[in-house]
Amino acid sequence: MPVVIVVGAQWGDEGKGKIVDYLTRKAALVARYQGGHNAGHTVVIKDKKFVLHLIPSGILHKGTTCIIGNGVVVEPSALIGEIDELRDKGIAVNENLLLSKNAHLIMPYHIALDKASETSKGKKSIGTTGRGIGPAYVDKMARCGLRVGELLTPELFMEKLQINVRQANVLLKNLYNHKGFSAKKIFAEYMAYAEKLGRHIADTDLIINKAIDARKNVLLEGAQGTLLDIDHGTYPFVTSSSAAAGGACTGLGIGPTKISRVIGIVKAYTTRVGSGPFPTELHDSTGEMMREKGGEFGATTGRPRRCGWLDTVILKHSAMINGLTGIVITKLDILDGFKTLKICTGYRYKGKLIKEMPKELIIFENCIPVYEEMEGWKESTRGVKTFSQLPKQARAYIKRMETLVGVKADVISTGQKRDELITIKEQF
Repeated sequence: MPVVIVVGAQWGDEGKGKIVDYLTRKAALVARYQGGHNAGHTVVIKDKKFVLHLIPSGILHKGTTCIIGNGVVVEPSALIGEIDELRDKGIAVNENLLLSKNAHLIMPYHIALDKASETSKGKKSIGTTGRGIGPAYVDKMARCGLRVGELLTPELFMEKLQINVRQANVLLKNLYNHKGFSAKKIFAEYMAYAEKLGRHIADTDLIINKAIDARKNVLLEGAQGTLLDIDHGTYPFVTSSSAAAGGACTGLGIGPTKISRVIGIVKAYTTRVGSGPFPTELHDSTGEMMREKGGEFGATTGRPRRCGWLDTVILKHSAMINGLTGIVITKLDILDGFKTLKICTGYRYKGKLIKEMPKELIIFENCIPVYEEMEGWKESTRGVKTFSQLPKQARAYIKRMETLVGVKADVISTGQKRDELITIKEQF
């Protein structure tokens, strides 16, 4: 049975939550492999909206095991709040949710450092959510982070916490004029979290590999998108983790030879939240129309997303980096009614045509998109269930996208609801 990775192919916000929810109907286990509660996945079921930040959207299916992997950084109060909210809406969250012992914890001083650092940069800020994600990953790489499993060993937790708080306070007080934190208060707070989360903490790498060995369908989901990957995105305007498909192996403890398929989620246009280069961004009424029709506001922060035409240069980069075996096109219906559509097929920089995504930020920031124009469609695509029922212009748009990116569309989303999909190729 296949092991399928679902990855964002743009700058995140592509609609992964709905697609993971859709694919989970045939999956025994769904696992999240990186990021933190700075991302949000939205799923609509019978007009009821669920916004998930840390928990895989597979939690909405009975009988599915959901795992938060070692590559994720976890803010305990945020996770507990998410669990409580799901239970309030009638969703069972018990042994079906497991949290890796090796996942790192976001601490109060991480959040303070994140906010203070962003504020101090002024106009040079990266545009983080200020939720402590980056500083938590810094501690992880500096080998001084606190891990979820250590919540179960209070003496060790307190010993490491005291050292970390002492060091963080020096930075906060001397660099940012912050009063700092009390290790005792943090310890009491996190021991209370341990009581609530203890039943969910497990050796998740063993559980996932046993499921794969038992030939069960396994779905692996990332947060954000490939262009926000710490190594392969638009650095430094990226997230602090490996959002690309390769992150699934290290973020969950799975060998790469066990991966069967990699599905890239692609919005029918392009959006981005926060700072950083965006060649096809629209600063006009067309961009505003995309934002309003598409509800392009962050599921986690509410921040308005920057909107622009489809960019196939970055999508080719994503297809290569992730080894995409197929794409899922989302929000096609948002383009209904546009008289003309544009697809970016390359860039011009100082008069030179560029066909590949530049690695140099100064080049990427000053690229001028090269467009192909295509005829739009007047008919509604909302809720269409077969490819042949789409307007011919919409079919032509999709086919051109496939040709330029070099990857076939397996699924097309034609609306926000769970069943508004066209399935061309099943993944399981």
